Amino acid sequence: MKKKKMLIASGMALAGLLVVGAAQAQTVGQDMKDAGHDTAHASKTVAHKTAHGTEIAAHKTEHGTKVAAHDTAHGTTVAAHKTADVSKEGYHKTVHGTKKVAHDVDGHPSTE
Repeated sequence: MKKKKMLIASGMALAGLLVVGAAQAQTVGQDMKDAGHDTAHASKTVAHKTAHGTEIAAHKTEHGTKVAAHDTAHGTTVAAHKTADVSKEGYHKTVHGTKKVAHDVDGHPSTE
């Protein structure tokens, strides 16, 4: 009778271990499935944030290019005007100097 009780107790213990093992196997499987879902979600999040950052960078680059082009055009216009002013001033000084030398050559002293 003792052997029979021992055998039954051992059988029950073994059955209990099998149930616990099966429950743990389900938990491990579910954990792996959850990890896969978490990884997929993280990948999608990173891809979305990368695309968003790239779009912002493209817009800022476009804006910077337009500002630089505008500033360059403005600077070119200012330089052209200053060059024209200096050229006119040089022209007038040359004309004045030429008239003075021509007048002095004729034998009339310059009053200037």
